[in-house]
Amino acid sequence: MTIGPGRIALVGLLGLASAMGIGRFAFTPMLPLMQAAGQLSLPQASALAGANYLGYLAGALACTVWTPAPLRAARTGLAAVALLTLGMALTTLYPLWLALRFGAGVASAYVLVGVSAWAVPALAAAGHARRAGLVFAGVGTGIALAGLGGLGAGIAGWAPAPTWALLGAVAAAVALGVHLALPHLAGDAARAAASGRGLGPDGWRLVVCYGAFGFGYIIPATFLPALARQQVADPALFGWVWPAFGAAAALSTLLAARWAGRLAPRRLWALGQGVMALGLALAAGWPTLAGLLACAVCVGGTFMVMTMAAMQEARRSAGERAPRLMAAMTAAFAAGQLAGPFSVGLFGSDPARALALAQWAAAALLAGGAIILWPDLTRSPA
Repeated sequence: MTIGPGRIALVGLLGLASAMGIGRFAFTPMLPLMQAAGQLSLPQASALAGANYLGYLAGALACTVWTPAPLRAARTGLAAVALLTLGMALTTLYPLWLALRFGAGVASAYVLVGVSAWAVPALAAAGHARRAGLVFAGVGTGIALAGLGGLGAGIAGWAPAPTWALLGAVAAAVALGVHLALPHLAGDAARAAASGRGLGPDGWRLVVCYGAFGFGYIIPATFLPALARQQVADPALFGWVWPAFGAAAALSTLLAARWAGRLAPRRLWALGQGVMALGLALAAGWPTLAGLLACAVCVGGTFMVMTMAAMQEARRSAGERAPRLMAAMTAAFAAGQLAGPFSVGLFGSDPARALALAQWAAAALLAGGAIILWPDLTRSPA
């Protein structure tokens, strides 16, 4: 069954919105609600975030070793995200929360690898490569909608459980819709099997840079709403930080696909890392609500552009081996972001100082990744 580029882009957008906006990042806007309800301490929150990151790493590693058929990975991953998110509403047992968020991380990795490995080459083959911006705008769209849900729940005084249930119901609707819309392609498994070769030196360079990106962005992605809550206690104000992050992420991929189409993917990736490093420096050196909003725009406005550019570069440089390279890059990203929250504790017991130092360290890693990418900008396509 052949589907048009418009449906490919829409299915990809919805899949990534649910998998990443809910399966991966819903905990960020939910954290202030759960803290206000007395359900989590800061160490417990860090461990719960870390469980999701660890699951994401485990899922990406599994995709690297046993490269899944892309469409099957997307379908099963989205169904798992819905069930595991609904589970968060059905229990208050912390060990079960750890297991549920770990599982959601695994499922999200499968969806990202599956959707990227299917949609990016399908759009390119149809002559609509720029519509990849719409696909990756799904992540920012999901983050923004989940953030608005957390904002509305905070203003209305909802308990965490019904908010988790609402997010799970949305994820279930998306999983059903995507399952019905995705084609059943006989060549799906064949393409997955064809990707099981080595990555090569250039592939490993991309893996290292993507891992630095994962560490660099995760501090604001985890703690921005909580940092904003320290500045302004009113959820009607601090609650806008995460929707702003998601809106910037969604718009950035659309603008990048439209206006930066002539840039090589590596150039776009390297420039994005520079802007993200600037945002982290602003948050660390100017820890006010305005500085945090500026950081949200800089980080939110680049992290999906870099993801899109990195997946496009993987497809361009690896060809049939792209699914395996995408999975290896995702695993490196997951390892970097897993280290991020735990690294905060290495910078001392004062939370404000520790977070500021972690942000400076993240900015330095991002700048280093951009420098590594920069010499490859003019390399001729493989």
